[in-house]
Amino acid sequence: MADEGIRLQKVLASAGIGSRRACEELIDAGRVSVDGRVVREQGMRVDPARSVIHVDGERVPTASDLIVLALNKPFGVLSTMNDEQGRPCVGDLVADRTERLFHVGRLDADTEGLLLLTNDGELAQRLTHPSHGVMKTYLATVPGIVKRDVGRRLREGIELEDGLASVDSFRVVQALPGRALVELTIHEGRKHVVRRLLEAVDHPVEQLVRTQVGPIPLGELRPGRLRAITGPELGSLYTAAGL
Repeated sequence: MADEGIRLQKVLASAGIGSRRACEELIDAGRVSVDGRVVREQGMRVDPARSVIHVDGERVPTASDLIVLALNKPFGVLSTMNDEQGRPCVGDLVADRTERLFHVGRLDADTEGLLLLTNDGELAQRLTHPSHGVMKTYLATVPGIVKRDVGRRLREGIELEDGLASVDSFRVVQALPGRALVELTIHEGRKHVVRRLLEAVDHPVEQLVRTQVGPIPLGELRPGRLRAITGPELGSLYTAAGL
């Protein structure tokens, strides 16, 4: 029926795109699409829980119950929602939340940094699967002097025991006495793949921190703390996941 749903400009404003008037101007300019169709008429009603809305090609998540959280996973914490042996795990850090949350991929217990949590199973799957090409960036402390050809070798690919693996980018951030701080970006998620790649080029990891997933940075988030991903930042994450 015509009176079902919520007016599009109100849904956009509630999602943090701008004032209702600004959202009406976006619609007038043909910059908004709903379920793949450009919308220019005012007053269209949509279902925020089901409609797929884009502004300038960027997804605008509108489901009212959607939750995406960024967590700075501390060292020694398992990337599981519970642990039968009682070891510290991610679930302990969100024990006060009632929603069913998925962790997006995993970090080793001895790897720190950005881990996303969400109640959107499709988003979690797409961010994790390498076919969608969502980049993850890491900072690693490694021993020794990093030779100039290391980056080229990692980009071209290293044959590991489970097949060829490569990084998308690599750079030395800082050369320290006897060790170096390096940054690498990779879009696949095989177990321990970052550590295995660096060990294969004679630079076994001493410390590893994930600093970014897709467009979401770790930033100044302290270990063990959470922050909600909302508004345009959330939209950019959905776009990166191809949603």
